[in-house]
Amino acid sequence: MARAAKHNVDAGAQIIDINMGCPAKKICNVMAGSALMQNEALVAKILEAVVGAVNVPVTLKTRTGWDKSNKNAINIARIAEASGIQALAIHGRTRACAYTGEAEYETIAAVKAEIKIPVIANGDITTPEKARFVLETTGADAVMIGRAAQGRPWLFREIEHFLQSGEHLAAPQVDEVQRVLVAHMHELYEFYGEHTGTRVARKHISWYTRGLEGSAKFRHHMNELPTSAEQMMAVGEFFDQQLQRGTLLQYGLQEEELAA
Repeated sequence: MARAAKHNVDAGAQIIDINMGCPAKKICNVMAGSALMQNEALVAKILEAVVGAVNVPVTLKTRTGWDKSNKNAINIARIAEASGIQALAIHGRTRACAYTGEAEYETIAAVKAEIKIPVIANGDITTPEKARFVLETTGADAVMIGRAAQGRPWLFREIEHFLQSGEHLAAPQVDEVQRVLVAHMHELYEFYGEHTGTRVARKHISWYTRGLEGSAKFRHHMNELPTSAEQMMAVGEFFDQQLQRGTLLQYGLQEEELAA
């Protein structure tokens, strides 16, 4: 871990973030991700080694514990602070909870009360109102947005505006959604290549078009297209139809839709 951190800093990384929050079985089966929370002594060794190896800030993300009977987020937070970690993000669920149920903000609040380094609250933050609620409830220094921003990157500016003014920004126009999606698709193709990029783009296209008229039928058709050129053409035709209808982007999606 220390060598990997140094390698990335030498390559230009300005921050090292250790993810001890991933609940995936293939990750936890090799004692990585949130499985590390079961071994506090190993956590301390890893954090001290990484912090000591680089001259940039090292941050950490955890969950509240391994399962509901073994919540040790406070212990891990103390270890992190003592090891020189500069900020701690906490997903308000145990590893066993994965992404089910509701985030437990009381644990994040308890951690915040125990340490002096910045604490970032994560989990179920889907709207500007929810962001304000979580900040007030936990006392956290910031919030981290995950699934709710998939296909909805303007959520960040909406939250910022609401926290500053108490007012809502207007929903983005359909033509802006199209511009952002098309730019995102080009970047996916460039990064992953034609074959993988086309397949990765499918889920992003689905997220961006969620809530728009006829999107379910469009997504079914789009998921069968084998090339990036066909994907791009289909997206253009879909948004042309939206603009012709004068579609307004629908908001107020339920949390289960955002998680789908």
